[in-house]
Amino acid sequence: MKIYKIVFINSMIMGTLIAISSYSWLSMWMGLEINLLSVIPLFSDSKNMFSSESSMKYFITQAMASLILLMAVMMTLTTQEFINPLMNFYFSMMITTALMTKLGAAPFHFWFPEVIEGLNWNNSLILLTWQKIAPMMLIMNINLNELFLVSMIIISLLTSTISGFNQISLRKILAFSSINHIAWMLSTSMMSLATWSVYFIIYSIMNINIIAVFATTKSFYLNQIINIMNNSKMTKFSIMMNFMSLGGLPPFIGFLPKWIVINWMTENNFILLTILMIVTTLIMLFIYIRVMMSSMIISINEPKTSTIKFNNKNLMTINIITLLSLILSTLIINIL
Repeated sequence: MKIYKIVFINSMIMGTLIAISSYSWLSMWMGLEINLLSVIPLFSDSKNMFSSESSMKYFITQAMASLILLMAVMMTLTTQEFINPLMNFYFSMMITTALMTKLGAAPFHFWFPEVIEGLNWNNSLILLTWQKIAPMMLIMNINLNELFLVSMIIISLLTSTISGFNQISLRKILAFSSINHIAWMLSTSMMSLATWSVYFIIYSIMNINIIAVFATTKSFYLNQIINIMNNSKMTKFSIMMNFMSLGGLPPFIGFLPKWIVINWMTENNFILLTILMIVTTLIMLFIYIRVMMSSMIISINEPKTSTIKFNNKNLMTINIITLLSLILSTLIINIL
């Protein structure tokens, strides 16, 4: 790894930590800006001609969101003495809108699939996981209007499922999958920080497992999934199981956070929203099965000498742990 990348990765982490540990909105904004300015050089890649375009799109969108956030914060600070409740509501809505744009939640997701399409797998992983931490934590700091939050969740669910159809790019499929998971994460933000942390960690592990295989086999589109078949049966098995887990199928760990969310939402009378969340997740599961179909069904003569070697024992160990961890989690909960 190049030295400048290590420096920018450190400042990216520092920016996020500043944003989530601040007490004032101005220092939160500053943390978000440090994070943004560190990520742009990481996204730029001399070997990939689309990365500069993606970096520019990402920068313009994030800068616009930061501008709205800063304006709302400054207006809130300057008019605090004689502010009326209605104006306070509008300012908090502006801040939320800016953070939703940074997060990539629908209907402010317009930049997300376009940016991810030009990135390599490592940068896609940063965008799908680390870049969600700061905006999500800041959204939890705002006393949000419940109706606004529920409408954001519904729009994110519907947009991700409708847009996920007929996609042939694996990066775009993961982007729309991410928008679907953002809806679930927004619903955990109504619950507690601990629930969100559990959801985010499990989601990140599943993404790391899937992207590690795609990056190693250099697969970017559906018709390249055949590359995975030329590897060991274990690799094929792990990618299928991780997609099932990402869809939240019960035997796998991806079901655990969704189980917690469904339980809390039914207890708090969000019945219709819960039904919509379950139905849209089932449609996303269908989209994941489309990805796995070529790997599962197509018959192929496997070559005696494989061109791509994939013997990462650490990744396989993580896979086995994540596949068994729902059983372990339920056993631990029962013991406690």
